[in-house]
Amino acid sequence: MTHNDVLRSLRYVLRVDDAGLAAIVALGGYPATPEQVAAWLKREGEPGFRELPEDVMARFLNGLVYFKRGRDESRPPLPVEAPVTNNTVLKKLRVAFELKDTDIIALIEKAGPHKVSKAELGAFFRARGHRNYRECGDQFLRNLLRALAA
Repeated sequence: MTHNDVLRSLRYVLRVDDAGLAAIVALGGYPATPEQVAAWLKREGEPGFRELPEDVMARFLNGLVYFKRGRDESRPPLPVEAPVTNNTVLKKLRVAFELKDTDIIALIEKAGPHKVSKAELGAFFRARGHRNYRECGDQFLRNLLRALAA
């Protein structure tokens, strides 16, 4: 999924407006304006569309964790992880929404006829070089975001 698609989907999950999304991005350390957010939320080909930069997406995901769970001032800030892949988005969603493996499996089953085992799910959270690492597909992430929004 593109970063713009993920941002658009998370807007529906969080039920916030452009200013709310800008505030979440700001929590992650990037001073975004509601006008910038509005341009990122437009679909490709629409007038005013702007591609969401990767570093801003990484900061938005960190801001999402702070927005949902609060910031612990005694800990260092979350690192800005690049590149932002579907696996990175999945990891940040799991932390932000405090999802356990069983929660994610239930959400995927709720979203449609797809099923995922605990071992398959664990492969998404492995380090890229690990022999059991597996790329998270667009459809899997899309189904999870759809289930979170429901």
